[in-house]
Amino acid sequence: MASSPEHEEWSASLDRLAENLGYRFRDRSGLETAVVHRSYLHENPAAVAADNERLEFLGDAVLQLIVSDLLMKRFPAAQEGLLSRLRASAVNEQQLAELAKSVRLGECLLLGHGEDLSGGRTKISILADAMEALIAAVYVDGGFNVAAAVVERLYEPFLAGIETSEPWRDFKGAVQEWSRSRFGEMPRYEVVAETGPDHDKTFEVKLSVGGMEVRASGRSKKEAEQNAAHAVLKDLEAHREAQAEGQHGRQR
Repeated sequence: MASSPEHEEWSASLDRLAENLGYRFRDRSGLETAVVHRSYLHENPAAVAADNERLEFLGDAVLQLIVSDLLMKRFPAAQEGLLSRLRASAVNEQQLAELAKSVRLGECLLLGHGEDLSGGRTKISILADAMEALIAAVYVDGGFNVAAAVVERLYEPFLAGIETSEPWRDFKGAVQEWSRSRFGEMPRYEVVAETGPDHDKTFEVKLSVGGMEVRASGRSKKEAEQNAAHAVLKDLEAHREAQAEGQHGRQR
């Protein structure tokens, strides 16, 4: 990019991003590519060489491996099923977007004019993809051990929040296991409504399982599905408690 006041401001924002990550890049080209959304490349093909999609692809694989390793070390007694659910919760779009916000990644993004005007800097999907690209940039520049150290720092609050006696639950995974064991079928999720502007949508999802239908909303389809699954689990728990209370009453 040609030198200009706008370029100098963007370069300074990249410096702040690297500082927030706790990593000094030897070669900034990967860092610069990590924040380029495809909409910007489409509108400014002469300004940048590539968007961040290839780095995003690599970052997804790097992140999966590092988070798997962190979880196995942190919870040595956890079984594979629980580890898989915890990893899915750790690397989903919502969690990655939260990490992106924690390092103020949105301020550095290069977006097309329309994407920027529509709130692209706060879109969960864009932030999550850029976060994966950023992790890949660290990996390419510093190697696996350096990337692992950066990821471990970023995920420390998440890992600290998981209590070994009551693991952070993937509600969809729990409902799926219950439905398969109880009915021999998979739960069905259906988006029944979308409201709000493109950059701040609310999704309503219907969950059908075991003859039950539950509706719930969320800021993403995945969040709405998790909320619906959580509602089913709460209903099941209330039903079990009512049954236990009834049996106890008959025994008295």
